[in-house]
Amino acid sequence: MGPPYIINTSQGNRLYSKQIKFIQINLHHSRLATNNLMKIIDEERTDVLFLQEPYVIHNKIAGIPTRLNIYASGEGRHRAAIVTNNQIDFLLLIQLSDEDTVVLEAVSDKGKIIIASMYFDINRHIEYDLNKIEAIIKHAKGAGILLAIDSNSRSISWHDIQTNSIGRILEEFLLSKHLHLMNEESNLTTFLNSRGSSNIDLTVINNHLLRTVEH
Repeated sequence: MGPPYIINTSQGNRLYSKQIKFIQINLHHSRLATNNLMKIIDEERTDVLFLQEPYVIHNKIAGIPTRLNIYASGEGRHRAAIVTNNQIDFLLLIQLSDEDTVVLEAVSDKGKIIIASMYFDINRHIEYDLNKIEAIIKHAKGAGILLAIDSNSRSISWHDIQTNSIGRILEEFLLSKHLHLMNEESNLTTFLNSRGSSNIDLTVINNHLLRTVEH
């Protein structure tokens, strides 16, 4: 899990006159990791959780308190979800969402923001997921976009020690769509297990949000 990041919406033409705090994490379908996360979000007062590989029971997101809103899509095993508090009203964009991609929209008289939690299957051609991002951009029509992605791809552009073929394709796509990586260089990696470590989890925004993200 990366550190929390914040959209500062307190200045200028922003959606809400507050800061919105996000956390992104791959839970590896673990109940223990989910329980630990619930403690962290209370301490951090987090507004939005971008989850990849959430804990599920019978294809239902589990381990999340009822006081929080859970957004998921599709009837299969969910590998992406978004959890929010009750401070912001989001709409699930069903036409853009499935088990591996959850897209939400929030609108006010001051603007619109599109957020998404995405899981890229390492055994699936990346073009499938890039087409999903294309559809999100087309729907946004100039609104703010924030994507939290388990990309299963490696690149020195997001501070991994190597670039693989999938990472190179994703690099070129993000550049062509004027999307910006918020990942910062760190001694920590976003993925670590007994087999090794890598930086495969990305936070991506468009130009509209570029000056609003902190920490």
